[in-house]
Amino acid sequence: METLINTKKGSATNLGYELKTKQTDNSVIAFIEAVENQKKREDAYKLLEIFSETTGYDAKMWGTSIIGFGSYHYRYATGHEGDAPLVGFSPRKTNFSLYLATGEPGREERLQKLGKHKAGKACVYINKIADINEDSLKQLIRESVTFLLEMYPNSE
Repeated sequence: METLINTKKGSATNLGYELKTKQTDNSVIAFIEAVENQKKREDAYKLLEIFSETTGYDAKMWGTSIIGFGSYHYRYATGHEGDAPLVGFSPRKTNFSLYLATGEPGREERLQKLGKHKAGKACVYINKIADINEDSLKQLIRESVTFLLEMYPNSE
């Protein structure tokens, strides 16, 4: 999700990062309406409702394909920093990517109650809403938001 930019030609020690995934003013509704598969579009609206109601945040587009809720500012020990949504999702061609906090205590246990899914390093993938337990998803969303707001207290 990042593009490496060399800020001083020929210098490997003076590298900066430019995030590709930034919050935009693009319309969340227009993005969902552009989802070709009707069932996937319906599930995207259901996820929009679940994430909005659970977080209390308005949905915002991040980059061209992520619907995010809230934001936090992170800074790594390396000096790299940026902004990211607290939680979010993206209707991909083959599945939905759910963006939930990693490193949150108890996450693995809660994922076991979610239903049919695959967990990657940073994302949870589901095929459709009918495959999962909505209450478990809401719990994962709440825990992710709480974890990130505690870890990055100057976020919103």
